Amino acid sequence: MPVNASPDVTSPPATVGDAPPAPSTAGVDVGALLRSVDAAAAVSGKSSPEQRAAGAAEQHQLVAGRLGMASALFTSLRCKHPPTADHSLRVALGCSAWAAALQMPDKLRTQLEAAALLHDVGKIGVPDSILNKTGRLSDIELEIIDSSREASRHILHSSGAPDEIIDGVVSASAWFDGSHRSVTLTGDQTPFVSRMIAIVDAFDSMTTDQVYRPARSRDQAIATLYEQAGTQFDPDLVRSYCELFSHDQRQLEADVAARWLTSATTTSLPWKATPRPAEAASEGSTPPSEPDLFTTRLVENMHDAVMFLDSQRIITMWNSGAEKLTGVGATAAIGKEMTPSLLDMAAATGELIDEAACPIKKSLGEGMQALERVSVMGRNGQSVTVDMHVIPVSATGRPGHFVGATVLMHDVSSEATLEERCQALHAEMIKDPMTQVANRAEFDRMLAAFVEAHLDTELRCSLIMADIDRFKSINDTYGHQAGDEAIMTFAGLMKSMCRTGDLVARYGGEEFAILCADCNNATAAKRADAIRKKLSETPHTNLGGRTITASFGVTELQPGDTPETLLRRSDRALLQAKDQGRNQVVQLGGGMQTENQPKAGWGGIGKWLLGSIGGGNGAIVQTRLVTNVPIELTVEKLRGFIADRDAEIVKTSENYIRLITEEADGSGSRRGSDQPISFIVDIHLSQVHIERTNNVGLAAGKYVHTYVDVKIQPRRDRDRSKAKIVDRARKLLSSLQAYLMAREAVAEPTTV
Repeated sequence: MPVNASPDVTSPPATVGDAPPAPSTAGVDVGALLRSVDAAAAVSGKSSPEQRAAGAAEQHQLVAGRLGMASALFTSLRCKHPPTADHSLRVALGCSAWAAALQMPDKLRTQLEAAALLHDVGKIGVPDSILNKTGRLSDIELEIIDSSREASRHILHSSGAPDEIIDGVVSASAWFDGSHRSVTLTGDQTPFVSRMIAIVDAFDSMTTDQVYRPARSRDQAIATLYEQAGTQFDPDLVRSYCELFSHDQRQLEADVAARWLTSATTTSLPWKATPRPAEAASEGSTPPSEPDLFTTRLVENMHDAVMFLDSQRIITMWNSGAEKLTGVGATAAIGKEMTPSLLDMAAATGELIDEAACPIKKSLGEGMQALERVSVMGRNGQSVTVDMHVIPVSATGRPGHFVGATVLMHDVSSEATLEERCQALHAEMIKDPMTQVANRAEFDRMLAAFVEAHLDTELRCSLIMADIDRFKSINDTYGHQAGDEAIMTFAGLMKSMCRTGDLVARYGGEEFAILCADCNNATAAKRADAIRKKLSETPHTNLGGRTITASFGVTELQPGDTPETLLRRSDRALLQAKDQGRNQVVQLGGGMQTENQPKAGWGGIGKWLLGSIGGGNGAIVQTRLVTNVPIELTVEKLRGFIADRDAEIVKTSENYIRLITEEADGSGSRRGSDQPISFIVDIHLSQVHIERTNNVGLAAGKYVHTYVDVKIQPRRDRDRSKAKIVDRARKLLSSLQAYLMAREAVAEPTTV
């Protein structure tokens, strides 16, 4: 788990404009603590053996501070399945930050942290074939997963854990309404810490890349929590947890850092024990097949997909080429078994390849290279034809004993990929003379091209806005030469840490923008945080060896977006990062529809865009949307819609607002017939609270729905085709729906 300062550094570089660090967190970038496990997952399978060993030692240091000798349980889980251990630590850190915001008593907070760290410890006894399975679990496999809770009870009881922690771990799977398939606790019968863990556990799972789906955005995850409030989760705690994101994040991180970096004492431990120091890796313990730094850099920058597998076909390396080809991130793929079903591998005839005919399995079994043309499921669910080359790897000095394989996939499909189109545009870019990245004019041109290309292909696209913190104080204190050095260093870092096909641009002064092709909100936020961390560790000569920091705003293209709305939303996220304490990453927006959400088409949205133009009340859209978040949060999201579209508010009353906004065709055409159309949008909000009970009639709490009644009409009659006005209104409604994370109400919409 990489930490911003190495363990042996006792006096880290000072940061320009920041107050001196608190004594309890000296030598550590507190902003990185809650994100350090994500960083470890991002480089898993790509870092050197030394880096991974150092990361494991740092995780041990954090966990030992909370568990003492009981940290051996967490170490055992890490040895069994590192992704589960990483997830458990992220959940524990998230619970700790939540407890800090609630000012939870120290004893209860300690129980919460320990239970969160060990809530999956029973999975030590779950077979690897189940933990690494990429498809849906069978009923028998689900029973085995459920049995891991009882295994957790036995493990913790044997380790001397107090009953409060055991109950907190075992009950964390309970649903608030008691409808879980094997845990019958309901409502307040479930321990308070268990109900907290369940929420943070689900949030982390949703915002982390999985093989079967990409990470969801923060807004999407929050909307899902509200949707399941009263059913799976405690509705009051859901509201409390979601309000956590409006707190000063740096203050919370400083509190958590001070607590977790404090050495364990007998009074702070959840149960009495003394930790042993982590064992240092012995010399020569690294397998000779591990890639060195040069090999890693070479493989990572290859355009072809490259995968390293062990003898059991478990993926240990998944380069960026594999991410681009398949749409599956490295963090989701590494640790999974490379079976034909993982990528829906099919033969040239189109017939799916079964396990018995797997070319990789056959190559490892026979020790012979294999070269076959197959098709795999690529990004966005499209089949891609590739030449797959499987190369068995034998152990050093042991010919015929194969320890794994290298798999290369070369895209041989005739259709040019989106990245190739972006690269062609990228080659013609106009550069900023100081930083040698794209200038503002080139960014504006490329932003329109990115938005159009990604909307046409329905691929994801994200925008990162970044700004150096307290830049004026750098110029005022150290001079303009130091300011220029800071700008050039920042630009160089962003160029070196972005992928081919992404665009880095100087937006103005000390502000930069990064367009990320085929990238969702969560992944872009992780990339921004990696840049933020690296910048905070880089000393500057003209600043006397001091470091600087930057703030980042991230958003993803969503339905109905224009280049202007995408840019304004990212800029709002950047301003929020500044307001919340600087040196952090904030993401806004729900992004494109996920794979389990139906796409709106003329059979859905289109069926209500049929009203007469200029007749009756003039409306061409009149429908009801519903969202699972409270009305207060809906209003906040509506404010974002108004700000990003630069809409004019012409009338308001209680829970009602009338807007005037323009909708362009998004093509950038200057023809008179393609100029923006002005619309009047009437929005009325209402909220209902529904009591929900479980199947035996016990009260399980209440959940909230916010209804959004929308009417859209052209501001004035024009001599234009009805189809054009309907199309623009459809885009406007899609944009509003995306901002509010709303869906159609069950009732049929009204056609005017």
